[in-house]
Amino acid sequence: MSGSGSLRAGALIDLGALRGNVRALRAHASGAAFMAVVKADAYGHGILPCARAAVEAGATWVGTATPEEALALRAGGIGPDRARVMCWLWTPGGPFREGIEADLDISVSGLWALREVEAAARAAGRPAKVQLKADTGLGRNGCQPADWPELVTEALRAESAGLLRITGLWSHFACADEPGHDSIDAQLTLFRELVAYAEEQGARPDVRHIANSPGTLTRPDTHFDLVRPGIAMYGISPSPECGTPADFGLRPVMTLRASLALVKHVPGGHGVSYGHHYVTPGATTLGLIPLGYGDGVPRHASGTGPVLVGGKWRTVAGRIAMDQFVVDLGGDEPPVGAEAVLFGPGDRGEPTAEDWAQAAGTIAYEIVTRIGSRVPRVYVDEGGPVAKGSGR
Repeated sequence: MSGSGSLRAGALIDLGALRGNVRALRAHASGAAFMAVVKADAYGHGILPCARAAVEAGATWVGTATPEEALALRAGGIGPDRARVMCWLWTPGGPFREGIEADLDISVSGLWALREVEAAARAAGRPAKVQLKADTGLGRNGCQPADWPELVTEALRAESAGLLRITGLWSHFACADEPGHDSIDAQLTLFRELVAYAEEQGARPDVRHIANSPGTLTRPDTHFDLVRPGIAMYGISPSPECGTPADFGLRPVMTLRASLALVKHVPGGHGVSYGHHYVTPGATTLGLIPLGYGDGVPRHASGTGPVLVGGKWRTVAGRIAMDQFVVDLGGDEPPVGAEAVLFGPGDRGEPTAEDWAQAAGTIAYEIVTRIGSRVPRVYVDEGGPVAKGSGR
């Protein structure tokens, strides 16, 4: 498998496509700053290479879920002179002092976190950068509107004491990937009200932000000072209802491929894989693909997952196992070692991550993010290899 970095399998990551996606998304929100969301190892694409490429393409912020991810960015060379780094999923006892010393923007959703930030700022001997998150309707992280006045008051008190600076006010949509959903306008209205309250009390944030990928692409009124594209940066539409990647000038960044490990003739009536959920309808050829759910290929796509082999779409035959699965080649005899493409941009006729999401009854976010560490990432830039396995 030429250029894969592995005789078994590889995930080709096109950093040129990622840069192009960042530029396209910035054009959709030209009046706002751009945060490249690289949580979960950049949705499975490799956190450091993707963060670097996004910054090169104009991202001035980088976003992560966990502080460990954010600190890894700083350790990997995404310094404060290159981009601001924000993280939002903190737990009690987290590395607040390390985050302050690394100049992270720390999201705070409740008084417990504010208290830990204050203590860490005292220990660090410098003020923290704090972004207050409001729960405007997602019902997940974020401060409830009823508790917002107290959180704002306490944060302003800590700011006056020199322990922190309120650098942002933000929230997150629940249903922005469903255009026209009533909750979008309701959340947007509440967000404006909560921001106005905080600013009336004296908050002077650098940024106010709520727009995720679908908000960035479909609702210009949500852009405020900063947009936070995640999945769209990797060339995947947030949902079919929003449009295809091509509709927004985006190109999928990851191509997942493998080498055929075996091609063999079998008679009709031959059971295939665990449970014999597939039985050959007649004499045929089977191809063995050395990827399985241990690599992140979803078992729920057993019997439905599409694969391009020899220029034709094939379908997973029977159960996807931990390390391998089978496709019925219908009598074709590609050579052992021939390329099998599970998904990619789609312009060579191969399936896309969205096709696998439909086959598995899930979302394309999960398809790319779950591809595991046994699959080497091979980084290319507009077709030329630049690095193998870096940033993992």
